[in-house]
Amino acid sequence: MLELCTTMKKKIEILAPAKNLVQGMAAINAGADAVYIGAPQFGARSNATNSVEDIEELVKYAHLFKAQVFVVINTILYDQELADCKKLIHQLYAIGVDALIVQDMSLMEMDLPPIVIHASTQANNRDPQHVKFLADAGMKRVVLARELNLDQIKEISSATDVELEFFVSGALCVSFSGNCYMSIAGGERSANRGSCAQNCRLPYNLTDGTGKTLIANSHLLSIKDLDLSDQLPNLIEAGITSFKIEGRLKDMVYVKNNTSYLRKKLDAFLENNESYQKASSGKTIYNFEAEMDRSFNRGYTDYFVNKRTEKIGSWESPKSQGQLIGKLIETKANGYIIENYDKLNNGDGLYFINENNEPDGVQINTIINDVVVPNTIKSIKPGTIIYRNSDANFNKLVEREDSAIRKISVQLKFTETNDGFRLTAMDEDGHESVFVLQSEKEVAKNQESTYPNIKKNLSKTGNTPFVVEEIAIEFSKNWFLPISKINEMRRVVLEQLIDIRIAQYHREEFQITKTDHPYPVSKLDFTYNVSNQLARTFYKRHGVTEIEKAFELQWDPGKSRVMTTKYCVKYELGKCARFQKATMGEKVVEPLTLKHGENEYKLKFNCKPCEMEIWEKDAELEFEEED
Repeated sequence: MLELCTTMKKKIEILAPAKNLVQGMAAINAGADAVYIGAPQFGARSNATNSVEDIEELVKYAHLFKAQVFVVINTILYDQELADCKKLIHQLYAIGVDALIVQDMSLMEMDLPPIVIHASTQANNRDPQHVKFLADAGMKRVVLARELNLDQIKEISSATDVELEFFVSGALCVSFSGNCYMSIAGGERSANRGSCAQNCRLPYNLTDGTGKTLIANSHLLSIKDLDLSDQLPNLIEAGITSFKIEGRLKDMVYVKNNTSYLRKKLDAFLENNESYQKASSGKTIYNFEAEMDRSFNRGYTDYFVNKRTEKIGSWESPKSQGQLIGKLIETKANGYIIENYDKLNNGDGLYFINENNEPDGVQINTIINDVVVPNTIKSIKPGTIIYRNSDANFNKLVEREDSAIRKISVQLKFTETNDGFRLTAMDEDGHESVFVLQSEKEVAKNQESTYPNIKKNLSKTGNTPFVVEEIAIEFSKNWFLPISKINEMRRVVLEQLIDIRIAQYHREEFQITKTDHPYPVSKLDFTYNVSNQLARTFYKRHGVTEIEKAFELQWDPGKSRVMTTKYCVKYELGKCARFQKATMGEKVVEPLTLKHGENEYKLKFNCKPCEMEIWEKDAELEFEEED
């Protein structure tokens, strides 16, 4: 029999994005322990919404593998939206959703069903006091800010036993999450309302206090993508139990590739570790080799998890850089000689920086001997680094439905009854399904054992989510059964097992009750994103005396602080007096200014907390002398 684990181990989870139902199912097949998905409204990605019916279908599929489904309700809400939001949450609870990921504290004041609530990273979860407050208020999980380092995570973990979730791969928001107002200030599209215009990915000119242009037409706020796949053991030790992949707007290849890569990394850690276990059931069979640099990426960084070490800007382009191939050696009449050309295939997309220092690319038509023939010959300087940002063969392979197949282990026991036969199936989680066939029993005409033939047909699980690990047959005689009867018994017992697994799935529930423990601060500025009366009521009951309206309700054009970030333009320039004093040379003359079209921003550097602020052009700023 399958051994069922009786010791309590801490579950470690891979949490994947789901743009839609199909990608959500694909993420689960690729090994995700949980997926997060947008509902028809109130998600921070307005282009990734889903019907309640599709979410319900995803819930059933996920629960088959004991995987969870979280729905994002992580925009700020206006008073006139609260009733609709409450109604939606009741619908999501009714279809079996495991948890909500929320930003707006108004939800903590609503009359909600006993659904688990997680605090979104949009809720600005950066310090122990704030995280502990949310846990004491009833949040069962907190999604930590991306900017935190391992020491800060450990400090938070020591302050509370709430579940901690952390992004480990995908795009990085350059701002403190929930505190970016560039989009609405520049064009009235609110990031906190799900409509970010991605101003951080635009090209800017950088000028100093004398008006001198230091950098022209460069993506100065665009940063590399996150890859903490090598940090999983360190993050687990620090207290993280859920590893989150960014990307509800990304394509199928990205979701399956990143999920599969992290699944293998985590499984390697869990294999010989007695303290932790996988958070869901089943095992994935892969028909491709996952490599994160073969799907969308802007190059990778570990961000600040190991504190500030390297430059993290992706100034050349916000587009996908992809996989490093090699240098361009020579240009021929019909194509290019490229290092490691044998890695390339017809249809691949190549990425490079051209002679004007601009991102550029070509598509491969064919490869003749050692010459890479593109669809269009472009001038490329010898020595230019060539990347592949679209891998045609890899994409086709990963997009196939059978590129990642998830199976649940079962054991079958075939026995006889007084008037027929019984087939019992027990899965790896202890669920049991039984089918009894009433049939006349007939001894086989020849003396050859019928066991091999019975086992052969019972093991054919086909497109079911099961794989047979062991078959036991206990007969008093060498009974003969037609293949059709054996197949029928196998089909019915496995169909029943699917229904049993879904029906017996245990969903954690928690009823929010109103609390009154003190909030860590008594005055809230606009960065707390309070946009409705219920949220105000929540904070006031917890001792807050002054509450500023959300930015969206009181924006003062031209004079507002639109971003605070750990990312630092001076550090990227090599002009940081704190970390680069020995090599920085002359100081830059402040204020530094970013300009894109009519949009102009001043930069303020707060060196003590090691943060940068971005202000609109008409703001009056005071600059402190650096140490």
